[in-house]
Amino acid sequence: MAVTNFELLLLLGTLSISGFSATSYSTEVSFLQCFSSNLQHPNEASNVLLTTNSSNYSSVLQSSIRNHRFLNNSTLKPQFIITPSHVSHIQAAIRCSKQNGLQVRVRSAGHDYEGLSYVADVPFLIIDLFNLRSIRVDIENESAWVESGATLGELYHKIAEKSKLYGFPAGSCSTVGVGGHFSGGGFGTIFRKYGLAADNIIDAKIVDVNGKILTRKSMGEDLFWAIRGGGGASFGVIFSWKVKIVPVPQTVTVFNVRYTLEQGASKLLQKWQNVAHELDEDIFLHAVLEVADSTTSSAGSNKTVLVSFGSLYLGGVEKLVSLLQESFPQLGLMRENCTEMTWIQSVLYFAGFSTKDSLNVLLDRSTQYKGFLKAKSDYLTKPVSETGLEGLYRILLEEEAPVLILTPYGGRMSEISDSEIAFPHRKGNIYAIQYLTNWDEEDETEKHISSMRRLYKYMKPYVSKAPRAAYLNYRDLDLGRNNNAGNSSYAQAYVWGLKYFKNNFKRLVRVKTAVDPDNFFRNEQSIPVFP
Repeated sequence: MAVTNFELLLLLGTLSISGFSATSYSTEVSFLQCFSSNLQHPNEASNVLLTTNSSNYSSVLQSSIRNHRFLNNSTLKPQFIITPSHVSHIQAAIRCSKQNGLQVRVRSAGHDYEGLSYVADVPFLIIDLFNLRSIRVDIENESAWVESGATLGELYHKIAEKSKLYGFPAGSCSTVGVGGHFSGGGFGTIFRKYGLAADNIIDAKIVDVNGKILTRKSMGEDLFWAIRGGGGASFGVIFSWKVKIVPVPQTVTVFNVRYTLEQGASKLLQKWQNVAHELDEDIFLHAVLEVADSTTSSAGSNKTVLVSFGSLYLGGVEKLVSLLQESFPQLGLMRENCTEMTWIQSVLYFAGFSTKDSLNVLLDRSTQYKGFLKAKSDYLTKPVSETGLEGLYRILLEEEAPVLILTPYGGRMSEISDSEIAFPHRKGNIYAIQYLTNWDEEDETEKHISSMRRLYKYMKPYVSKAPRAAYLNYRDLDLGRNNNAGNSSYAQAYVWGLKYFKNNFKRLVRVKTAVDPDNFFRNEQSIPVFP
């Protein structure tokens, strides 16, 4: 159905030719005509398509920009933002982007650390999935269909509405979108018991490069393998996931105990490195390193390193204390350090809310920190030596800003093959590190990024090798990037691809070549195609 001149004018709004080249203006008009013509009801276009002159363009664009490094006037803005409320809107956006030479970036909640879901250096549009957020929980069959625009908080909330005895193994941050989180792997406080979010996906719906809607059956097992841990943005637009929800006990237990270097934190961390991955799979015990004020540190310094040991146990406090007194007595855990609660209350706890808050805080998409940040990641297969830790503390005290979050592996993660899904970081890893630094002023950006890179360089001798592995969901463009033209070679992408995907990278390239041979779905770290 052809779009009428009147409908086209409505879409163009107050678009002026001044400031646009004849080519870019022609592309805008052509895309708008195409988009409306590809909808069953062309008048829907004005409800789901925003141009740079739409009154709510800026507010929608900025609503999910979590990293203010990419919120400035020098960053190229998308020519259009598509906010689909039906899968047909995604199909139209893909067809018309191909026809008009526009790249597509897909955003579910904007937590991509390098902004690749909403930033590009070439003409592009954003398909923002925030209107596709329905969740249908089926307790009887222990499953749920979750649309990609939903957040983790919304998923946890919906499960708790149905039953307090079920949960899902995913991350702690309530405003993270399920789309990127699931497709990159997704771990949280119960992944040592149940594996990753991606391990618990049993079906998915994707719009491919030809605009076709595929399910697990029609996409085939190779593509279904790839989108679980390989990143969905390389293969199409995944708009819905079927997941397996998991049982949780009526009572779980949490604690968070803190020690400074002067209080013996280093000895405890050395012990933690040896035991955390060997603990019962019902115990999640991570360690967080940060710089803190001190009144007892060495002369001339008012700073120290604080190590926080935080835990979730799927059971009651008496059993947890007994287990840790046996396997990690040096921690000195006492019953009074612990708090019993329901699993959904533990979701509030690890998301930074009060356990007394209403569960409705999990539905608030505006609660997440919005500032400048940079992150990196590592995997470790053996403990860092005492000398190595001492050097790490010196680096942290010199730089002050970076925080290290150490997440233990083991449990269920050691039982799953590295090639079961595209996520490869399984056996042999004792823990992972997320390095994270954030700041408030743009003019501090270079200082903080340089600080992060010095810390990362220092850790090289102590982490995994050949490759030095990294986690896709902690996106890091320092590892390497593709050409914007989309003609990156396999060898060029292998530099960063091996770090994220290890031996699974070549299979991911084969899948990509089969389903998107012209490399339409691409970004700075998307899976390339074979020549």
